[in-house]
Amino acid sequence: MTDLSDPELYRTERPEEIWARLRAAGPLHRNERPGGSPFWAVMSHPVASQVLKNSAVFTSERGMRLDHNPAATAAAAGKMLIVTDPPRHGKIRRIINSAFTPRMVKRLEDTMRTIVVETLEEALEKGTGDFVEAAARLPVSVICDMLGVPRQDWGFMLEKTMAAFGSDAENGADHAMRAATAHTDLLLYYDELVERRRKDPQEDVVSALVQGEVDGVPLTDEEIFLNCDGLVSGGNETTRHATVGGLLALMDNPDQWDRLRADPGLLTTAVQEVLRYTTPAMHVLRTATEDTELAGERIAAGDQLAVWLPSANRDEQVFTDPEAFDVGRTPNRHLTFATGTHFCLGSALAITELTVMFEELTRRVGSAVPAGEVRRMRSNLIWGFESMPVTLERRR
Repeated sequence: MTDLSDPELYRTERPEEIWARLRAAGPLHRNERPGGSPFWAVMSHPVASQVLKNSAVFTSERGMRLDHNPAATAAAAGKMLIVTDPPRHGKIRRIINSAFTPRMVKRLEDTMRTIVVETLEEALEKGTGDFVEAAARLPVSVICDMLGVPRQDWGFMLEKTMAAFGSDAENGADHAMRAATAHTDLLLYYDELVERRRKDPQEDVVSALVQGEVDGVPLTDEEIFLNCDGLVSGGNETTRHATVGGLLALMDNPDQWDRLRADPGLLTTAVQEVLRYTTPAMHVLRTATEDTELAGERIAAGDQLAVWLPSANRDEQVFTDPEAFDVGRTPNRHLTFATGTHFCLGSALAITELTVMFEELTRRVGSAVPAGEVRRMRSNLIWGFESMPVTLERRR
């Protein structure tokens, strides 16, 4: 049987065909791993939804991804939003949400428009370039603005974020050291930013975390750093790879590109289809807290379950012609942002970012054509891109 946790699989194979084959055989599969712990792979939309909505039986506090560091996860559990279950999860989430005042949301939307226009104009002037690099600027800029990072430091954050959370294609000690060093640089930066916001609070997430309390107790510096880290890593990956994958889907389906340009009213459904079709976060992990039954299988307490989100988003039970890219698809009950307690905190921001990006793309770009090999990332977590050279021509 195919090992879904093999990161090389997503670089060299067509995983859509593998997911379809597994779904046809059943919604739940025992995935054995050479030299690793086995896990249950959840392949169907209904069973994925069932697992994600039941945090009492399927906890996130013992790790949110395969190959996580158990010691690091244990240290972060109950402190970092993504590895915290209710009721504390909701209390930390409310602190972060409190930063999103109408004025801050308007500022973020202005930032999005400015960065997208700058990025596309530079790409059009250049003509041919790697769209992965262009797409990286938007989410990092928005997250920086959201956290309260000054504009002059956005370049530093982009560089460090790409190094810390990028592809693990360079599978070796040097790559691991560069990633660890970049991560340390980010943590040191958060430390400085937290001290600045304690003295001078602003309308941003770091200020909200600094001033926030759970059950009357202020968040510790560690909790603040961990949640900054979670926001940076989560917010960066989905938007960047959905942008690249969305443009690739439009290039592969020129009829949909023409359809979207002719009818900008389709932008809302088109963005949801980009999210479904690209599904950048490939899996989320849960651990059974008790013996239970799921899809006819006996699940033992302590068993790990990896919910394979892009497979759920291609489930024939839920989506008509799921392998087709349809900018007018409705309904579109995708699980790209998961569901339940851990429904993505930044989903509204990501949707707005993608809406601005594809609105400006269809407004400014007349044609987009591949200009070289599209290379996927070597990762079992992010279904993303290392490189996608394209030639963009201005719309006349």
